[in-house]
Formats: sequence, C-alpha cells, structure tokens
Amino acid sequence: MSLMPAPGNRRPLVSPALFDFWAGRLNPLWTWDQPRARLLDRRQEGSEAVTLTLQANRHWRGCVAGQHIELGVEIDGRRLRRHYSPTVLGGGRFEITVKRMGGGRVSTYLADQAAPGEIFQLGQAFGDMVVRPDDSEPLLLLAAGSGITPMRALLRERAARGAGAETTLMYWSRKREALCFEAELQAMTAAPGIRVRHWITGEGAPRIDALADDVLAEAGTQKVLACGPGGFVQAARSRVGGLARHFQAEAFSASAPVGGEDGEVEVELARSGRRLRLPRALSLLEGLEAQGLKPRHGCRMGICNTCACQRQSGATRHLPSGERHDEPASVRLCVHAPSTDLVLDL
Repeated sequence: MSLMPAPGNRRPLVSPALFDFWAGRLNPLWTWDQPRARLLDRRQEGSEAVTLTLQANRHWRGCVAGQHIELGVEIDGRRLRRHYSPTVLGGGRFEITVKRMGGGRVSTYLADQAAPGEIFQLGQAFGDMVVRPDDSEPLLLLAAGSGITPMRALLRERAARGAGAETTLMYWSRKREALCFEAELQAMTAAPGIRVRHWITGEGAPRIDALADDVLAEAGTQKVLACGPGGFVQAARSRVGGLARHFQAEAFSASAPVGGEDGEVEVELARSGRRLRLPRALSLLEGLEAQGLKPRHGCRMGICNTCACQRQSGATRHLPSGERHDEPASVRLCVHAPSTDLVLDL
C-alpha cells in the first residue's frame, strides 16, 4: 500500500511522525524526511583525536569539501548538537574527526564511548569555505589543531583531481604525536602540485609568525584559506590576510576581540518591540542570552548563519576582525557586537 497521498489529496495517508516511529523499529535510518547517520567504525587519529566513519541515509544531500554539518548526539536522555567538518568517502559514507576536549561532554562521548551501530541526527551541509571543482588557481591552506579536518577534505579533492593545481598545506600542532592524517597527507604529496609542511610549536599556542618570507611573497598570487583556534585565525589574518590575493578564514573557538569597546548601547528588537541595554564588549548573541532571551543559533562561529538577522539601523563590530559595519544588512549575532544603538529585525 502506498503511503503517499492519492491524486488530489493534500496529506499523506500516514503522518511522518508515525512513519518514523514504526519504520525506525525495522531500521533506524528509515525516516520520512529526516537525515540520520549510523556509526560504522572508529579509529584513533594521533594522540588526541578519533576519526568516526558514518553512513548517512538517503535524506542527506551530501557535502562539499570544506563545509560543515551538525551532528545530534543523545547523551543521558539529552539531545546535544555539535558541528564537524566531514570528509566524504562516497556512497553516503563520510568521516568526521573529533578531538577530545577537557570537559567536553560531546567530544569525550564520541571519542571514547560511541559504539558502532549508534544512530545520530544529521544536519545538511553548510559553509562557504569551499573551492570550485574547476578552480585551478594556486591555493595555500593554513591549519592548526582541529582546523586540519576541512583542509584534509580540500587537499584530498585537489589531489584526486590530478590536474597539477599548486596547493600547499601548512599544518601547525603543539606535539608531533598529536598530528592527524600524517601518513595520508604525506602520501598526497605524490600528486602533482601538492606540498605539505608541518610545524611543531611546543607547548605554547600554535604560532603562525614563523612563516618564511618566501611563503609570504607567494601569498600575493594565491587564494589563502585558514582554519584553527580563534587566536590562530586572528594571527593568520594579521600576518597573511593583507598580502593574499584572496583570504578566507574560519575559527572553531572564540578569538580575543579586536579593538574592544566599552560601555553599553540600546538595542531595539523591532518585531517584539523590546528595548535592551547591551554591552559593546560582548557579541549580540551573548548579550541577548544574558537578558534571558534565546535567539536561534547554531555553530556560534559565524559559519552556519542560523543566528543571522537584519540590522535595520546602527553599527556593529565584527569581533574576529574588528571591522565596523553600519549599512542595513544581515548580521550574525554570534560574531558581531553592537557599536552604536541598534535596531534589529528580531
């Protein structure tokens, strides 16, 4: 019997919730329209991370190298969500690499407890730190810590293309034993135009100020992509951003605000009519949450755009770069702070 509506009917014969309830008892990946993934395998990746191989159901639309996905994990009856950058393997399979974080509830669970066969909720891919398949311009990839995961996907794509497009990966780690994908990355250097360099920085934060003059000189003809902790991305932007032909970066942790501003401003929420006093030193998301509000948000890194809304008037400051914006436009609450009185479409 077909579960779809007969011609002229507007509703299916079975509700999606009821279908998911019964179909899930036969196969947890069978859903009406919800993307899900099953954990197939796990392996240690360096001394601090684990790579998980997952199989998605047919509702997942796939991922472009460099993008992110949201993974929903159930721990002690509570659904938690985190964002990861997958490497697509084909046939609906993909890998994510999870670094154990001190006190990190989800990272610790995924790295140490999640067992093959477990089912996770899965979000569709997002993010624009990607390279077009037909793009053959020189590419410089800068990665530190977990920032290697999207760069691995981008490098695999370029190596598989075999077109000889000049691509250099520079990868910083505090300890050699913590390097991820070391053998795989080295093997990719056999492809034309692929170069990989590792930098071991000791127990201090990953440093980018050790870039040689010849690398900086080449940046003027390259597209430069950087990913890592906030401080690393901030340093990359300062060191390379002004020299590169094109520079794009994503941080997976907050960086120190550039050009912090003191005091408070008045923020009007146009749709609700509320007026609030918010600190200029905090992101709009943090300021609104401190007032007891719960705006929609996702990655808290300025990537997924879940928290984006329209700035109708006033000026905001982009926290990672310190740039000020005052034209009516979309603003991401998690990475923008108020500089002047604002009107937001919230």
